[in-house]
Amino acid sequence: MSTSVFDPVTIGIVSISDRASQGVYQDQGLPALRDWLTRALHNPITFVERLIPDERDTISATLVELADQHGCSLILTTGGTGPAPRDVTPEATLAVADKEMPGFGEQMRQISLRFVPTAILSRQVAVIRGRSLIINLPGQPKSIAETLEGLKDADGRPVVHGIFAAVPYCIDLIGGPYLETRPEVCAAFRPKSAQRRVNAP
Repeated sequence: MSTSVFDPVTIGIVSISDRASQGVYQDQGLPALRDWLTRALHNPITFVERLIPDERDTISATLVELADQHGCSLILTTGGTGPAPRDVTPEATLAVADKEMPGFGEQMRQISLRFVPTAILSRQVAVIRGRSLIINLPGQPKSIAETLEGLKDADGRPVVHGIFAAVPYCIDLIGGPYLETRPEVCAAFRPKSAQRRVNAP
């Protein structure tokens, strides 16, 4: 199948931090997510952004809003996934899930373990709610990029695949738009039967 344009996509990005939401320091999560997604995707993106505190009910309500009211095909959160008492993002995410997708969290920890042994303390989860894929990401911009695009050798070949390689096909399977990535940032993987040729307009 051939098409002359890329499907538009609505993506929710959520930064979860008590201090950033109170203005104590400038949030770095939303700019990092916006920058990476803009570089990685050919698709025209409508971002729905939220900066919220580490409150479980607020996080869950925000995810429901982005999925059910705004129709976000993909929702990425950053922050609140550690073991500290205020880190409740995974619990809030699981509370609104139809299905859990444990492979995403497993792969994120595998990537982070290449850098720090404390990666085992990370509790990121990924879930599906309706036609939305929701993924918890780490809190630091560098870690966000590493987990999304993976690790490459000096010649640009993947050493460890980033989780975003599996995101477009997952969104296909739940009835979302066809996401086309820029391979120099992160090459998406689809079975041949699910691939279509997309030409730039």
